[in-house]
Amino acid sequence: MNLFQTLILSLSVASATASPGLPVQYPFTSSHSVLIGENTWHYFRARPSAEPKGTVLLLHGWPDLPYGWKYQVPLFTSLGYQVIAPEMLGYGSTSSPAEVAEFSFKKQSDQLAALLDQIVPGEQVILGGHDWGGGLVWPFATWYPDLFKGIFSATYPFFPYATEYVDLADEIAAGKYPTLKYQLQFRNPYLDRKFENATQIRELLLAVNFAKTPNGTEGFSPNGLDLDALPQLHQPSLLNDTELDQYVAEYQRQGLRGPLNWYRTAEINFEDQLPIAQAGGHNFTMPALFIQALNDPVLIPELSEGMDKWFDKLTRANVSTGHWALIEDPNGVNSILQSWIATFD
Repeated sequence: MNLFQTLILSLSVASATASPGLPVQYPFTSSHSVLIGENTWHYFRARPSAEPKGTVLLLHGWPDLPYGWKYQVPLFTSLGYQVIAPEMLGYGSTSSPAEVAEFSFKKQSDQLAALLDQIVPGEQVILGGHDWGGGLVWPFATWYPDLFKGIFSATYPFFPYATEYVDLADEIAAGKYPTLKYQLQFRNPYLDRKFENATQIRELLLAVNFAKTPNGTEGFSPNGLDLDALPQLHQPSLLNDTELDQYVAEYQRQGLRGPLNWYRTAEINFEDQLPIAQAGGHNFTMPALFIQALNDPVLIPELSEGMDKWFDKLTRANVSTGHWALIEDPNGVNSILQSWIATFD
């Protein structure tokens, strides 16, 4: 039984013990499930040693899990905050609805706002995200600004809301966003069926965590997954074998359709955000932080150019990592987070 299964079977237990072999102490102390509308949301919680002075809500990306915050959770609890880290829609024990529209930023923001109302009603929290979780931070804080005392995103910049929809394929064909070509592959439903069993899911996770074939070929690039190379990938990667086993087990619960649905909501998100764009856009008034991974092969620094104008209190910081900044340079990321929180704590 892996750690996630142990936690899910122990929802009423106040603390959980780290599984043998993990490189760091597992940061969460309990897990819970709540029903929001028709969806079950499963989340992990970590508490400080004393009464918490506030709450941090952490949103993971693709293909990740709350465990991706393993190095940041202890920082927040050491500063006196409790941490809430949900398995995002489509992942693990959180529901994976059949309708793609359920994965829109707006609907997920509505559900997460309801989740916060159940856990910490009336409290302003700190909101953070990485990858798609970081992408959700910006619209969530747009629709529910009063919920947040501060917001941050690692690797995913703010893209100003648009008044005209242009499909990503057309933008790439016109020479815009060349590093996002992989998203055309990810949004194609055929990919769901490529990763159904444990071996296939392991190959996918190795690919996006920088594993290579014996001859040095990478399984993932900005162009997408090299499906022919996947069976030849081997360790090392950014996940050790114990962690990889845990991730595989969690992704086997519901498959990849739900997590990949995040890549299929662009036009739905545009329609939801159109009235905001037509009204002149949105200005973020709360303290905000954007952490740029300088060597990210897909969310490159150029993508964040011009975002500053939409923020009253934006802090920018850089780390010299690839896309997985949270685990590639945890000390650097944590130092940035601690300094930023000190400005308004």
